[in-house]
Amino acid sequence: LSADGEITSKPMVLFLGPWSVGKSSMINYLLGLDETPWAEPTTSEFTVIMHGPKLKTIEGIVMAADSARSFSPLEKFGQNFLEKLIGIEVPHKILERVTFVDTPGIIENRKQQERGYPFNDVCQWFIDRADLIFVVFDPTKLDVGLELEMLFRQLKGRESQIRIILNKADSLATQELMRVYGALFWSLAPLINVTEPPRVYVSSFWPHEYNPDTHKDLFLKEEISLLEDLNQVIENRMENKIAFIRQHAIRVRIHALLVDRYLQTYKDKMTFFSDGELVFRDIVEDPDKFFIFKSILAKTNVSKFDLPNREAYKDFFGINPITSFKLLSQQCSYMGGCFLEKIEKAITRELPDLLGSIGLGKKPNVLSCDITGCGETPKNRYRKP
Repeated sequence: LSADGEITSKPMVLFLGPWSVGKSSMINYLLGLDETPWAEPTTSEFTVIMHGPKLKTIEGIVMAADSARSFSPLEKFGQNFLEKLIGIEVPHKILERVTFVDTPGIIENRKQQERGYPFNDVCQWFIDRADLIFVVFDPTKLDVGLELEMLFRQLKGRESQIRIILNKADSLATQELMRVYGALFWSLAPLINVTEPPRVYVSSFWPHEYNPDTHKDLFLKEEISLLEDLNQVIENRMENKIAFIRQHAIRVRIHALLVDRYLQTYKDKMTFFSDGELVFRDIVEDPDKFFIFKSILAKTNVSKFDLPNREAYKDFFGINPITSFKLLSQQCSYMGGCFLEKIEKAITRELPDLLGSIGLGKKPNVLSCDITGCGETPKNRYRKP
């Protein structure tokens, strides 16, 4: 389940990609800052850039200890990870509406990657909560290796949030850049299995002037398009949040149905002479023998892709004994109704109605820079010819 801080949090923009492709410089540029105060080019931290009254650094252990923040659940990844988590408060208007997250570079030489914490699990936590995911590449060193392949597997189902950035585009001549653009799609095609490929932005996201004899006009238009894309995500933050809550409600519903089915199977198999622990261990070890997961798919509107891992329930019931639960049919009251009926109503009617009512009140294709501060960023863009 999500903490309240996650539900009330601002939209999150996540920056992923190989080492030294310019992720930190890109964030720096979008905020119109001349120097990057939070990261060296060899950054190995997860850096959260958020709004604050003055430039200030916050240690990961402090961020995780504050339950009001949306990052307190990160504590579960352990102290080694929290030492690699850092927060930076920056007094910038756009950060009043959005939070940027810079991630450690993907290192394809696996010997160098003694991280000391579950890197993929941490990435998944951020991916699951991101409203927009920028995957940044350097055209001079395209290297799609094992760790990047793993990352794209984790991005499955989030294709609509992904944007590919071909950064430092003015470091190549036009003909070479076209070759690299084709090579990038060739490398990524097996990893992104969708009908419509993600949007690719080709530009150089830093304050320096573009190199001469390169496609300056194209690069500038690409920057403006990216800013409009970012602004649209900020404008749609309420819809995204409602969709996020509904997604979690679906997970809660499936979890409740599964626990109920485990409990019902346990009660059916128990006799006066049974050893309860042995009976339940048999069920947990091989739930398919008792059709636990198949019965959920057969009786309810559940996608097989939403079903959790069977192994997870061994750990879950190791901590939460089956005897501590009540059947869903027993969790009803005369005044309050039934738990399952209430969550079904929220998923099928209340949250979609709320989403619809917000959509009706919006004007299409209107960019409100007064609200989002998009007109303020990036200041440095106008230095370019």
